Amino acid sequence: MTSLDAHATSIRNVPDALLLDFGGVVFQTTKVPDGRRRLAEAIGARLARAVLPVDVDALHDSVNAGLTALKHWKHAQSRRRAPLELAPREIVGDFLASDLPASARALLIAEASDVLLDVTTILSEHHLRPGIMRLLDLADAHGIPVGIVSNAHSGRSHRQVLAAHGLQDRFAVQCYSDEVGLRKPHPGIIHLAAAALGTTADRSWYVGDTQDRDVVAGRRAGVGAVLLTRSQHTDSPPFLVAERADATFDTPEGLADALGAAILAGERPRPRPATGDGTGGSRPALLIDHGGVISDSQDDPAAMREFAAWLAGLLRDTDADAVLDLVACARAVHRAWKAEAVERFAAGSGSLPEVDPVVFWRDWFGASLDARQQAVLAAEAHDIMARFGRAKSRRVLRLGVRDLLESCRDQRMPVVVVSNTISGRAVRAECADHGLGHLIGAYVCSDEVGVRKPDVTIVREALRIADADPWRSWFLGDKPQNDAAAALAAGIAHRVLVRGGSTDDADLDAAVATGLATAVVDTPGDLLALLQLASPALVP
Repeated sequence: MTSLDAHATSIRNVPDALLLDFGGVVFQTTKVPDGRRRLAEAIGARLARAVLPVDVDALHDSVNAGLTALKHWKHAQSRRRAPLELAPREIVGDFLASDLPASARALLIAEASDVLLDVTTILSEHHLRPGIMRLLDLADAHGIPVGIVSNAHSGRSHRQVLAAHGLQDRFAVQCYSDEVGLRKPHPGIIHLAAAALGTTADRSWYVGDTQDRDVVAGRRAGVGAVLLTRSQHTDSPPFLVAERADATFDTPEGLADALGAAILAGERPRPRPATGDGTGGSRPALLIDHGGVISDSQDDPAAMREFAAWLAGLLRDTDADAVLDLVACARAVHRAWKAEAVERFAAGSGSLPEVDPVVFWRDWFGASLDARQQAVLAAEAHDIMARFGRAKSRRVLRLGVRDLLESCRDQRMPVVVVSNTISGRAVRAECADHGLGHLIGAYVCSDEVGVRKPDVTIVREALRIADADPWRSWFLGDKPQNDAAAALAAGIAHRVLVRGGSTDDADLDAAVATGLATAVVDTPGDLLALLQLASPALVP
């Protein structure tokens, strides 16, 4: 029996590649009735070789508890947006052997790969599903590469099962979660497999057997068609899943029929339109920096002394002057740390991190304090940082900001603050103090995202929140190498810098001359004139 959803027209196109799950698609797995006891005995034999006798009943209890906990973990990961896979040593040490004696646990962790091979091969039997051989032959005959994309705690065991059935050479690539570190419904594992087959997810069919992992992963990856071959898991997801497959087949025989029909029709999928940074949005948005753009800052010695007195009281056995000295030292370390991080980022080292509050307060500020005080700092670091963020400077609203944000509100153009800051809580509070809270749709702050501009990650998150098309969107900042560079990397077409912040006018003008920025304005309110040129409906 075959059931088709509203997307069923997608399976009329011949895919560039087939991506198949392992269990429930290529193989049907059945539990060995006494498998857990046999696994406990195998583990016991492994320990006995090292003269570490552990009672088999105790091992059986540990295996039962570990597999039950691991099942709950798997279900929880299926709800996450981008889950990572556990390492073999974690699965063995934290689940299967969690309550065993230290020496036995250490041995099993050291031999985790072999232990997990036993788990798969002892607990389950694997039977080739009907229609799989015809599907593989059909794909081969028409030059359609086939890959495996599977959640697995032992990809090694899956490869061994394929070899036992003479299928080791029938797949152009095998992607297992324990080997690539990504776990479905993380779309990255599908993208990786498609790339390995020389194509993209949107030109591929993905076939699984579960709704919470396979259907959701396929939809997130944007595959050309998401298909299911029914197993014991298909109709009983652990929680409600909104996504639906394009078609569900009782066995892979129906899948082979569908591929044959598509080949007979001879249609190839049309490429999907590009969506810039992948947000999929279609409307414009205003992304705006906070410090130097929404408001100017001035040092506030009185507020800092009040903060220092409060922190001294929290720490005890110190005074406000000592706190101020330690803050100055921590800020110097922070500046040097940021400079080194920027150099590494510019050299292509990966992301550009934001400082962690615990590191700032316990490790930098509290380096010379005693263990009790350092413990206080670790426990209170996030609250301390929010208070410090408010105390270190006094904020003055810049000219035209309110008019700009009110115009965006009136035209239903979302506004997202994108700020490099040690405390997003402080940024929100300062905007609220200026009476801007109702005009700002969201805040994406570096201390909460974990990365700083010019890392493009922080801008892309803002675009996703606004459901915005980067080509129609605007970024208003004051730092070319932070704001304009991050906006450019995210594909934002309108990158405007405002004078009066921390950057010299000559550097702002140079950014426009090189194409890093697209315009410079004197005040934030001057952006309205540029918005009006692009969209006459946006008037003050």
